[in-house]
Amino acid sequence: MNARASNVRGDAQASAAPASVQPAGASDARAATVLPTESGAATPPIEETSEDTRAAAALPTPAAPVGHAGAPHRVLITITVMLASIMQALDNTIANVALPRIQGSLSASQDQMSWVLTSYIIAAAIMTPLSGWLAGRIGRRRVFLTSIIGFTITSALCGLAQSLPEIVIARLLQGLCGAALVPMSQAILLDINPPEKHGRAMAIWVMAVTIGPILGPALGGWLTENYNWRWVFYINVPFGLLSAFGTLAFISETQPRQSRFDFFGFATLSLAIGAFQMMLDRGQLKDWFNSTEICVTAAIAGLSLYLFIVHMLTTKETPFVSAGLFKDRNFLTGSVFIFIVGAVLFAVLALLPPLLQDLMNYPVVLTGLVTAPRGAGTFGAMFLVQWLMRHKLDVRIIIGSGFLITAASLWMMTGFYLQMDQSMVIWSGLLQGLGAGMVYVPLAAVTFTTLAPTLRNEGTAIFSLMRNIGSSIGISIVTALLTRNTQIMHSRLAENVTPYFNPWHPTPAMTPAGAEMVNHAVTSQAAMIAYNNDFKMMLILSLVAAPAVALLRISKKAAADEAPVVVE
Repeated sequence: MNARASNVRGDAQASAAPASVQPAGASDARAATVLPTESGAATPPIEETSEDTRAAAALPTPAAPVGHAGAPHRVLITITVMLASIMQALDNTIANVALPRIQGSLSASQDQMSWVLTSYIIAAAIMTPLSGWLAGRIGRRRVFLTSIIGFTITSALCGLAQSLPEIVIARLLQGLCGAALVPMSQAILLDINPPEKHGRAMAIWVMAVTIGPILGPALGGWLTENYNWRWVFYINVPFGLLSAFGTLAFISETQPRQSRFDFFGFATLSLAIGAFQMMLDRGQLKDWFNSTEICVTAAIAGLSLYLFIVHMLTTKETPFVSAGLFKDRNFLTGSVFIFIVGAVLFAVLALLPPLLQDLMNYPVVLTGLVTAPRGAGTFGAMFLVQWLMRHKLDVRIIIGSGFLITAASLWMMTGFYLQMDQSMVIWSGLLQGLGAGMVYVPLAAVTFTTLAPTLRNEGTAIFSLMRNIGSSIGISIVTALLTRNTQIMHSRLAENVTPYFNPWHPTPAMTPAGAEMVNHAVTSQAAMIAYNNDFKMMLILSLVAAPAVALLRISKKAAADEAPVVVE
């Protein structure tokens, strides 16, 4: 009876508006299908009064599609992908605060320890674009489940590591396995929700992606201080098991499609991303382009990227990354904006912990607590954006307002000083979380509004890759400027310290103790000025990005056409 009802339903919808039925290749079983009879002809409408036939007749036509309204287990699927996204996003920052303990435990130097982070970042960057091709080739559910299981196992291996090579290899495998979690979770949420609910779905996804880096340092510090650095990795195991079970139980498999693997495109893109990430990660340690290593990696990255672009535009075979992605104006513009969001959001997250801990002597746990309101601001933005979109406010206005609110928070941060209380950090963080959420949530939805569903796996992978590259570049730039500006400002402030400069009376400034006190004060003030200059640079970047939202195209018709007809 269900098969017969499906035939009736498919024929009725196909005869009503055949042009609106999605072509083969759309995600999962979302495209409307007319099932043939044994003779090869489509089954005609059956005149009967059974329950299934009445249900088929009651279905709306494609002009007012039901979309994913009947998607089963939507809440449970959302929880499953949220767990996976939080687990991966949390691991980007939770290990950073444990590095000194890991270094002592494994008897490693600072240069050697940098590979614990570098191996993970490079592996994740290389694997991210490949995850889109794999999802289309073998099925999204298989890729997602394999990534969860692999990430969980390699997290346990990181905790069990007894030497530096062991933990570097485990982190490398962890990055390879975890790269697909965020883009695949975004694609799943877009597919199980109708277009009119994409804003809410992306709000939930953004919460998972952003809450991890915010809570990571505090949670990592608490685990390291109260238990052991190994628990920074063991904490992923229970979340991974729950997410794997949810994937097996509730997420359905997509229809794989045959496609040729473009090895040259993959090799050149991987080499470009890997070399570029290595240059960014080790540039500050090696004094940037004064180092032969950095010059070589920069040259390899530039040459590989050039070869990849030429190959993608000229090959007659199917390229590794479809050029059609970048012909979509919304996707191209959204990718640029997510690059900026990654640079601003994650650069601030990288600057605040050392500012609070090194300059203001905050303990690790307190640092996490005063930066946690940033997550509350993002959580509030989720509801605010839904309300604004429900009242038909132009998404471009919401995104532009988000950039302006972010700029206002950065303007507050340019006024940070060493004697400030916690309220300035809390309120600026709350405001910045609100602004980032107002940008990130609608941007994650509108980027894919006009993109063909068949390109969604690749699109979400490239979208995540652009965010990661933006964050890597942003962190590298602000860290390099922080170091250089601290040295410059220290030199300028020290020019005013003379034998007659003695505000710390009765301790003479020229005694060893007094000179050390003066040098410490000058260094602290110079570092504070350098932090303020970094915040000012990101303020300018946010202001420049705000008017550029006019490049986005809002098409209600495209959103309506994207909604598929579901055959149950």
